[in-house]
Amino acid sequence: MENYAIEMLNITKRFPGIIANDNITLKLRKGEIHALLGENGAGKSTLMSVLFGLYQPEEGEIRKDGVTVKINNPNDANDLGIGMVHQHFKLVECFSVLDNIILGVEPVKNGFLKKDEARKKIMELSERYHLNVEPDALVEDITVGMQQRTEILKMLYRENEILIFDEPTAVLTPQEIKELMQIMKNLAAEGKSILFISHKLAEIMEVADRCTVLRKGKFVGTVDTKDTDPDKLSAMMVGRDVNFKVEKTPAQPGDVVLDVQNMSVASNRHKNNAVNNVSLKVRRGEIVCIAGIDGNGQTEFVHGLTGLEPLKSGKIFLDGKDITSAPIRQRSITGMSHIPEDRHKHGLVLDYSLEDNLVLQRYFEPEFTNKAGFLKRGAIRAYANRLIEEYDVRSGQGAVTTARSMSGGNQQKAIIAREVDKNPELLVAVQPTRGLDVGAIESVHKQLVAQRDAGKAVLLVSLELDEVMNVSDRILVMYEGEIVGEFDPAKVTVEELGLYMAGAKRMEV
Repeated sequence: MENYAIEMLNITKRFPGIIANDNITLKLRKGEIHALLGENGAGKSTLMSVLFGLYQPEEGEIRKDGVTVKINNPNDANDLGIGMVHQHFKLVECFSVLDNIILGVEPVKNGFLKKDEARKKIMELSERYHLNVEPDALVEDITVGMQQRTEILKMLYRENEILIFDEPTAVLTPQEIKELMQIMKNLAAEGKSILFISHKLAEIMEVADRCTVLRKGKFVGTVDTKDTDPDKLSAMMVGRDVNFKVEKTPAQPGDVVLDVQNMSVASNRHKNNAVNNVSLKVRRGEIVCIAGIDGNGQTEFVHGLTGLEPLKSGKIFLDGKDITSAPIRQRSITGMSHIPEDRHKHGLVLDYSLEDNLVLQRYFEPEFTNKAGFLKRGAIRAYANRLIEEYDVRSGQGAVTTARSMSGGNQQKAIIAREVDKNPELLVAVQPTRGLDVGAIESVHKQLVAQRDAGKAVLLVSLELDEVMNVSDRILVMYEGEIVGEFDPAKVTVEELGLYMAGAKRMEV
């Protein structure tokens, strides 16, 4: 009989209007990295939340080391040696890294906190697993990559043996992803058992020993990664063949839609400008991509462009109109749509329904509000239902589903539906495929190209080099808040781009 660290047998979990997990069986061997693959809303995070005690299944049982266990809450999971790094990190932003790691298991002697022992253990773990963190830094001041390392150290500090990673690479740079892959291999080599949720087939092929595929809440199959390939996995996941190449004709650029002149934006973290004297133009009928390693001013540039942060200096023109000081709604009405980097912070009101989120920027229009100022609920519902159907936004209760209860990928689809359907002159898309499955990524890329071909201007900001090379017509590389190079994707290599992104080369643009 095979020796399994965890067996989840015939697990069924229901929510109003949806069976999230329908009779799913998953078996994790000791010392293996086991990937969990599926479309957005396939039930992956729900299944892992059942294992971690955040949800109780209606049917099925969980065994650890062959013994049936009851996991009522995350404390029970921790007692059984099960830890989880969530897709959206569970950290207290105003606490230090050290305080977050020991939270809930603080070492106390005679009623006093003994942080010195904890610090020593954390630094030893940090060194041993190459998880570099600054223990005294506040979480709100550190990079996303360091936040993730903090989450991993939380598990290691508690000496968890079963480690669950939910979409661990969705918010990381290519360099950080490489580091994380190596960390996972090291942990597995030491005998830890890892469950790894991902949409990225290349990562699964690189680190996973086996892969279980879910589709629409049902178990499709478990395969050894050495016996499969990305095409077979994607077909298992979405039930059809997926085209990984972006089909598009050469761009036919027209008039200038966006004209940014000498933009500078102050930094919240240091005295230098986060964006320093950046000028660029985006024309109708082209996709211009800003590429760069995370933290080089892309976020602040987009915030300045979309009105989320004031400019220190410079001008912004949209379709010839000066919108430098225009409020966000005015920019939207003038013809700008924005798919934001952080869908929770800037994309959705999480406690609103899906239909209310879909009209967030248009509810005041005559189509949705009558002359007395009351919302036309019927019109809003009909509009939401159309977008849900058109963009395949999956939600348990349709238009009335609370945004918070939807999977991350379906939240992203809802934002894309809202922004694209506004029929903007300029679409600013920041990490639009973050957290999406291969089928949804294919769809988003088609939508970006369709916007371009309809004579719109598209400004794409992406950390995914495959996306940068495949989707864009023109690439601008940003390094330390400045544009250091401009390239034609057909004539540049990934290696060449990497040199500019790392600051090793620059051209006068």
